[in-house]
Amino acid sequence: MMKTIGILGGMGPLATADLYRKMIEGTIAEKDQDHVHVIIDSNPWIPDRTDYILHGGPSPLPEIVKSIRRLEAAGCDFLIMPCNTAHHIIDEIKTTTKIPFINMMEETVKYVAQKHAGEKVGLLATDGTVESKAYHKYFEVQHIPVITPIEHQVDVMAFIYQGVKSGILDKPLDGIREAIKEMKTQGATLFLLGCTELSTVSHRIRTIEEVFIDPLEVLAYQAILEGGCRAREV
Repeated sequence: MMKTIGILGGMGPLATADLYRKMIEGTIAEKDQDHVHVIIDSNPWIPDRTDYILHGGPSPLPEIVKSIRRLEAAGCDFLIMPCNTAHHIIDEIKTTTKIPFINMMEETVKYVAQKHAGEKVGLLATDGTVESKAYHKYFEVQHIPVITPIEHQVDVMAFIYQGVKSGILDKPLDGIREAIKEMKTQGATLFLLGCTELSTVSHRIRTIEEVFIDPLEVLAYQAILEGGCRAREV
């Protein structure tokens, strides 16, 4: 049965566009009608999630709910949200609607457990995701150890905010390399792109030649299947 997918986007806009592109490219299709039906609400007015979590900034929930209401009115059957940090409040978000969500963090961790059993995960993410341990609770369920950078977390944040979010998509990868090197010394054997801004430049990051998991790819795969279409394996 074909379903209509609602993308709760704008966090940030490029990540939203990247998810939709990944869904198109990840669909096994011979014609337009073989693709999923998608409705996107890209709302850049949603306040910064890391600022909310760490510094008491404005809550993203009111604007998120506005987007949900628009997607509800459009007739969406389920929702997806291409923002890792916003998943810190996914349970709260889910109470505002009867439309089911595909939880990107949960599906990503399940994927790691199935495809990379026994590995230690190095998490590249915003301060909000790292400090809130939003991913950690899902990895704990699967008994998968998670490592985060300490000395070079500032470099990851700079790459995300002063790079991708600022439209500088060719910012040097030196800081990301150093964060990965730091986590490798702590035993990390594969690395999770735990911020959708990192996902948008995954083709560049993967030149570092480590094993990377991209949650947007996992989310796109699950959304295609749930939408009633055929998906290429991640």
